[in-house]
Amino acid sequence: MKTSRAFLVSVIVGRVVYQDSAEELALLVKSDDYEPVGLMQARRDKPDPAFFIGSGKVDELAELAREANAQIVVFDVPLSAAQQRNIERAIDLPVLDRTQLILDIFRARAKSREGRLQVELAQLEHLSTRLVRGWTHLERQRGGLGKTGGPGEKQIELDRRMIGVRMKQLRDQLKRLARQRDTQRRSRSRSDTLSVSLVGYTNAGKSTLFNRLTRAKSYAADQLFATLDTTARRCWISDEETVVASDTVGFIRGLPHQLVEAFKSTLDETVHADLLLHVVDASSPVREDQIRDVNAVLEEIKADDVPVILVYNKIDNTTLTPEIVRHPDGKPKAVFVSALTGAGMDELRKAIGEFAGNWRIENPSEPRELEPWEEEIAEERANLSDDNIENYLTRRKK
Repeated sequence: MKTSRAFLVSVIVGRVVYQDSAEELALLVKSDDYEPVGLMQARRDKPDPAFFIGSGKVDELAELAREANAQIVVFDVPLSAAQQRNIERAIDLPVLDRTQLILDIFRARAKSREGRLQVELAQLEHLSTRLVRGWTHLERQRGGLGKTGGPGEKQIELDRRMIGVRMKQLRDQLKRLARQRDTQRRSRSRSDTLSVSLVGYTNAGKSTLFNRLTRAKSYAADQLFATLDTTARRCWISDEETVVASDTVGFIRGLPHQLVEAFKSTLDETVHADLLLHVVDASSPVREDQIRDVNAVLEEIKADDVPVILVYNKIDNTTLTPEIVRHPDGKPKAVFVSALTGAGMDELRKAIGEFAGNWRIENPSEPRELEPWEEEIAEERANLSDDNIENYLTRRKK
């Protein structure tokens, strides 16, 4: 059963300061079903190799966590295996770092088969880095088989090999699912349908906006990583325009690299989109930082060259009003909306429609290349006389 009382540690490293780091850590902890019971903030020019926050701060942490009757300590930074082990021994409490915390949330929220496979792969990749000097029980040796003798394999070597085998199986399964997704994507591109992908910081309201646009009923909640699985739906823009909209996993500062790698096939919907709707929480005081964090992930997955319209959501929590902001050339740059109340949705559809019109002018549809079997039929037909066409068609049906 999961421990419930968590003491939080927020660490600022170097000169980069995030105003909402403590609040975001509390939201992450609550999303993983823990109850925050205390907070310690620390600042370091660079991480301490042994304890990350230094031995003095660890002693202070042990006392504060004990006073708060905490059952686990959660850091908002990634820790090395040695740092995590050293802190656990010093404070006599289990320690969870940011990477494992996010992985746990993803594991609990993934619903589709592909999502569960991706999360399992990411967890195994993270675990494989913890085997070296991580757990002392993994240093046990197994004896040789039968009467062959010999020192045998260490338990750590057996575990590493089993993890490697399982990771290969997961990658093979994900490749098959990626090929299926690619086939579906090619089918949509052949139908000359504009592909629109919603991206944004987690809890910016992407799923609520997606439901409002497409009249879908995808799960949406006021929590971090409410949905992980990509959903695609046809979306009416106007009587002349219909697009395919895709809701994708939300991004977050310090998103573990293992997750970005594991979710590559899902994030391909973003890479191959014709337009990105970058959803921003307009009511957040750190929205500019969140925009930069999302742009960093888009650059990492090679989607930073896809055209973007910023969608400032949650204006019902501000004094902003629905409107379209334009580039100097008149093209839509940003739209202010409230997915919750529906305010600004007409403006958003108008902006998407304008982009679609310009996109079709700049990318005129061309007849697709014939498949080999289609070329064969066309060649046979070209060599037939009018009298034999009916017989030919009858023969093809058989």
